[in-house]
Parts: sequence; C-alpha cells; structure tokens
Amino acid sequence: MMPSRVHHAPSADDIEALARQALDAIPAMLRSYVGDVIFRVQDFADDETLNAMGIESPFDLLGLYHGVSIDRQSTAAVRQDVDMIFLYRRPILDYWCETGESLADVVRHLVIHEVGHHFGFSDEDMHRIEDGA
Repeated sequence: MMPSRVHHAPSADDIEALARQALDAIPAMLRSYVGDVIFRVQDFADDETLNAMGIESPFDLLGLYHGVSIDRQSTAAVRQDVDMIFLYRRPILDYWCETGESLADVVRHLVIHEVGHHFGFSDEDMHRIEDGA
C-alpha cells in the first residue's frame, strides 16, 4: 500500500515569502525607490474595497497597491499611512490552479504589477509594458 500524501494549500505566510523573494529580485536601483512597502496577505479583499472598485466577485481581485504613488508624493505633505501591497490568497490560488503557472510566477507577476502602481503606472500602462516584454 502506497502512503498517501497530504497536500495543503499554500498559506498566507507562503505567499508572503514568495512576494518578498519577488521584491528582492527587482533590480536594486528600482527596489531602493520601493522603500518600506508592507505586504498584507488576506484571503479576499473586503467588501468596501470590492464595491469601491466595482468588482462583483471577490475572486476577480488578486492584488492591490494601497498608498501614494511616487509621482504623487510631495516633500511638503505629511504621509498619513504606509504603502501596502495586498495579495489576496484565495483568488491567487484559484488563478494558479486554473492556469497551471507556477505559484512563484503568479506572485512575482502580481508583485511587479503592484510595484508598478507604486511608481505611478496605471493598469493600462502595466499591460502595455507586459505585452511589450
């Protein structure tokens, strides 16, 4: 009789570790502008966020940058909050299962996309950049 393997879905800590690896892989010159961005891994975005973005299904949002992008920062303005990148575990895991991509690749793509927002790029800008790569 073969022993059965127990498989567990990657945890929030697993996804955060992949996100930190992805951030560490960004060239140092760019990474220095990212600063102290905090990663928050949650199962889903909250209803307020989904409603504000006009998203009906919580599975449609995999990540979100929350903060003031570099192009909108001012030395005269006092920052009220830290920059955060939210990664939504359950939608990420569903996307990972549906596409067959490695989880590390999925998380790396999300981190790069959200870091792009930190630099002031829109979703359309990021899609153009990704399509050209």
